[in-house]
Amino acid sequence: MTRLSAALALTTALVAVSGPALAQSQGDMTVGIGLGYLTPKSNNGTLAGASVTIDDDTRPIFTFEYFIRDNLGIEILAATPFSHDISLNGTVAASTKHLPPTLSLNYHFANQSAWTPYVGLGVNYTTFFEESTALGNLELKDSWGVSVQAGLDYAVSDQGAVRLNVRWFDIDTDATLNGAAIGTAEIDPVLIGLSYVHRF
Repeated sequence: MTRLSAALALTTALVAVSGPALAQSQGDMTVGIGLGYLTPKSNNGTLAGASVTIDDDTRPIFTFEYFIRDNLGIEILAATPFSHDISLNGTVAASTKHLPPTLSLNYHFANQSAWTPYVGLGVNYTTFFEESTALGNLELKDSWGVSVQAGLDYAVSDQGAVRLNVRWFDIDTDATLNGAAIGTAEIDPVLIGLSYVHRF
C-alpha cells in the first residue's frame, strides 16, 4: 500500500499547468488501451510449509468507463492473461495464469489544466487457470477482493489523454495439491499502467 499511497499523494498535490482540458461530463464514455506491469508483494505466504514467491509480469490492459455524473465514472478493467512462476524456498516449482477483471467507481478532479488526477475504489475478481507443477495436480481457488487506484491523465487533445495509474488489489488464493489443502498464497499485487484513453 505504500506505493499506492505515494501515487495518490503525488496526483492530488500536482499544480495545474496550461494546456487542453479533458472534460468528463455525464454520459461520456472512455476507452483505454495500454500496458500494465503487475508486481505481487514481496512476501506471498507459505504453501506446504515453504516460503512462496510469485514473479512479475507485463501484459496489455484495457479499460471502459461510463460517466454516471460529471467527473464520476464506473470503470471496468480487463487484460490479457498474466502469467507467473511460483517459487518455493527460492526454487521455481509451479506456474499459473490469471485474469483480474475489476469494476471501479472513479472520481476525476475537475480543473482547467491538461492534468486530471483521479482516484477509484472497486471490487476485483481474479480467476486462476492453467496451473502447472511437476509435484502433482495444483489448483488455485478464484479470489474476490477490493481494489483501490490513483491515476493521472494528461490531455493531448480535446478527446484523448495519456494515463498513468497505480492500482492495488487484495488477492489471496487457497491452494490444493492432489486434492489436499496446502495453504494460502497472499498475492496482493500492484499494477502500474500506462495507457492511451479516448473519450466519446
